[in-house]
Amino acid sequence: MSNIAEGSCNCGHIKFQIDVVPKDVYVCHCSICRKSTGSGGIAVTVVDNDKFSWLAGQNAIKTWYKPGHDWETSFCQYCGSPLPGKNDQASTYIPVSLFDSGHENLRLKKHIFVDSKASWEELP
Repeated sequence: MSNIAEGSCNCGHIKFQIDVVPKDVYVCHCSICRKSTGSGGIAVTVVDNDKFSWLAGQNAIKTWYKPGHDWETSFCQYCGSPLPGKNDQASTYIPVSLFDSGHENLRLKKHIFVDSKASWEELP
């Protein structure tokens, strides 16, 4: 896989790369993303699974599956950073704040699940 973009968790223990130039950013405001990040939502980009690979630290990844839902969230067991994950069999979502390189072309495309946004949050 050619190294197009790389990212890591806050402590640097977990590293990944993608073999595609990330462009579109989606900010998810669903209650699951809000609670898993402790914020108004999470900004992610989405890539095909075959374009994503872990470089280091896979043994430090912890994953939580929401009961009764087809959803998972992963985080670093050392620093708690939210990590890339899968919502389906075809694609991986990546929190864009994890990118260390290759993120220069990222642009906000859409806010999603805005009907679930926090009552205090004002969107443009």
